[in-house]
Amino acid sequence: MINSANKYTIAQIFWDDPSVKYTIPKYQREYTWNKDNWEELLNDIQENEWNHFIWSIICINNWTDTLSTPMLELVDWQQRLSTVSLLYCAIHKLLSDKNTENDEDLKMELHILKLKLINKKDSKSKMELSHQNNNFNDYKWVLNEIWLLKFGEEVKNKWNRKIFKAFRFFTEKLSILSVDELLELLGKTNNTLLVKIEVNSHSDAFMLFESLNNRWVPLSAIDLIKNKLLAEVEKNKIMDIDEAFLDWNKIINNLDEYSIQERYLRQYYNAFKFDERIKVDWQSKATKSNLIKIYETLINRDIIYIFSELIEKSSIYHDLMLPNESENTLIKWLRNELIDLNHVKAAPSYLFLLYAFSFSKDRDADFYKKTVNLLVKYFIRRNITDFPNTRNLDQIFIDLIQEINQDINRLNFEYISEYLTHPSRYSDDDNFKKHLNWDLYETNIDATRFILSKIEESKRTKETKTDFWQSDDNKKLVWTIEHIFPEWKNIPKSWIDMIAEWNKEEAERMQTDLVHKIWNLTLTWYNQNLSNFDFVKKRDRKDNNDNFIWYKNNLFLNEDVVNKESWIKENIQERTEKLVNIALDIFNI
Repeated sequence: MINSANKYTIAQIFWDDPSVKYTIPKYQREYTWNKDNWEELLNDIQENEWNHFIWSIICINNWTDTLSTPMLELVDWQQRLSTVSLLYCAIHKLLSDKNTENDEDLKMELHILKLKLINKKDSKSKMELSHQNNNFNDYKWVLNEIWLLKFGEEVKNKWNRKIFKAFRFFTEKLSILSVDELLELLGKTNNTLLVKIEVNSHSDAFMLFESLNNRWVPLSAIDLIKNKLLAEVEKNKIMDIDEAFLDWNKIINNLDEYSIQERYLRQYYNAFKFDERIKVDWQSKATKSNLIKIYETLINRDIIYIFSELIEKSSIYHDLMLPNESENTLIKWLRNELIDLNHVKAAPSYLFLLYAFSFSKDRDADFYKKTVNLLVKYFIRRNITDFPNTRNLDQIFIDLIQEINQDINRLNFEYISEYLTHPSRYSDDDNFKKHLNWDLYETNIDATRFILSKIEESKRTKETKTDFWQSDDNKKLVWTIEHIFPEWKNIPKSWIDMIAEWNKEEAERMQTDLVHKIWNLTLTWYNQNLSNFDFVKKRDRKDNNDNFIWYKNNLFLNEDVVNKESWIKENIQERTEKLVNIALDIFNI
């Protein structure tokens, strides 16, 4: 079934045999990764140590003719390997642009990087992506853009598709790095580890893939830490092993997902590492790769203390994430604020809140309410503007805790607000306003939903308040973001006639420029299969009970829409300033 299964660095996968070509079947699912995936991969590489294991890949070895180019067909993980290729492309472009002095060492690095992307044997791309939605042509054009491959035919609309968006994301994200920093990132990428498994056939690949995903589950960091802790309990007869296991399950019950458990262990250490009982001298920050070493040290040092601490703090962590389930009086009072914090995807802030809530007996409730509200505003601004960088957030809160730890009187709202709004850590009004006017929906859908819901809530009373995060029986949100001017590629004729005076090309241009901006967005009760309806039909749509469900649904957001007979560019632009100014006011710090 398995021909081989070996550990390699990413550099070895792309470089060891310069003639090998990796192919994705032509009709395999197109490239679908988005900003969150790109950011996660980049952070995984940047934040961890060299030789950090990242994933496995499964390949079918189709090579039979010794004179032809060796071909390995990627069965899975093509999204990841495609993304690594695009990261390499971005690094190549940036290093080339910065090599103004024609440095010979840098030229050699660029040549080696070229051979990771271009097949030495036939001077073609080392990766053949899926042909779906122009993926492979888009990728070849990226190589053309960085002068590694000649591709004469212009690829239309390439900037609107995921391949070019990924390349642009990495290029823009990394443009601030110096040559040395880019080479450091290149080195970390090259030395990231994976396991390459080669099989003979698709059936073998399918069976193996099913096995890896459904039956073979590798031990996680939390499993290994649990095993270490319980082994020490039993070995040193500290407590009854069954009792210890029940206590451990208190942690697991508080944090029921592996990713949350791992994050909690990282954030616990980073929050309390200034305590001599927690501090591990050789580890300034907990990451995925050093987590087990840190907790092995803490267990060996004082197993009773660290065990009781992890149980106690996991209860606080649970309350921060799921305030609806808490019986704690303070958490109940902060319920709405903590739910908002969850909605804005502010998980990095739990690091600080875990620390701050350990002083809850010494601080008044109003301090916590103001602080959580501050964090909600801080993160909505951060998530829209992408500043500060995701990989810097943990360190921002670690440094804040260090400042407070040096003088506990700094644990007050004014100091925390002043610290977080320092220009090096804070997206100011000008930057926030600029991004509110950009393609908001495409930048961050969750943040867009939150902004729209808060604009609407700001115009409602307690009696008329609506839960815009309500889910149906299938846990699907019933309020959805609606594009007034449709977002789909095939623009209906009625919309072309109305918005662009029968000019299809102009309508397509306007769609590209305007469709994802805040002025074209609203909230409606379900919109599946209806968003391409003409404007009046959408405006007057009713449910089976004769209730208006679209633009006449009594939302403030739709005031500028409900009485219109058409929706044209001027209407869209009129709506912008009002919504942006309301958002600036709501999220003002």
